Amino acid sequence: MSKENTSGVLFIHSAPTALIPHIEWAVGKALAGTVLLKWEDQIISPGTKRTEFAWRGPVGSASELASALRGWHYIRFEITESATAKSDGARFMGTPSLGIHHSIIGVCGDTLINEDRIRTAIRKSAKQGTELEEELDQLLGRAWDLELEPFRFAGDKSLVRWCS
Repeated sequence: MSKENTSGVLFIHSAPTALIPHIEWAVGKALAGTVLLKWEDQIISPGTKRTEFAWRGPVGSASELASALRGWHYIRFEITESATAKSDGARFMGTPSLGIHHSIIGVCGDTLINEDRIRTAIRKSAKQGTELEEELDQLLGRAWDLELEPFRFAGDKSLVRWCS
């Protein structure tokens, strides 16, 4: 029986130039093939590069990619995996300051949170006196989205302005 294939996109928003050959090797190993990525300067983080790579592979490849990239503290990345008829999709986000966040993605692109995680967030909010919204933001990966957003726009070659 063959394993079902899916597709996805790897976004490396910033990585030190010295890590590029190591990242390409790790991505190739995770996807069981040789990978040569097209790198560009990351304009908001001098000395780093960025790349995007559309991939195709067995269901679970996004998890393999995230595991391969998690060992390097200095990179920012996102990995998506499309849902199939037999499996949910996935999204992984990684940043140096926050680590890795994983979300389950449904066939329509929505982030899915199972009922046990929601119940735990409700209990934690009540027990620790935190806002339920904070707990749900954690489950949705809001902090990762906020940290990665400027890097996403910089990848679109748009003008990024930092306000202080």
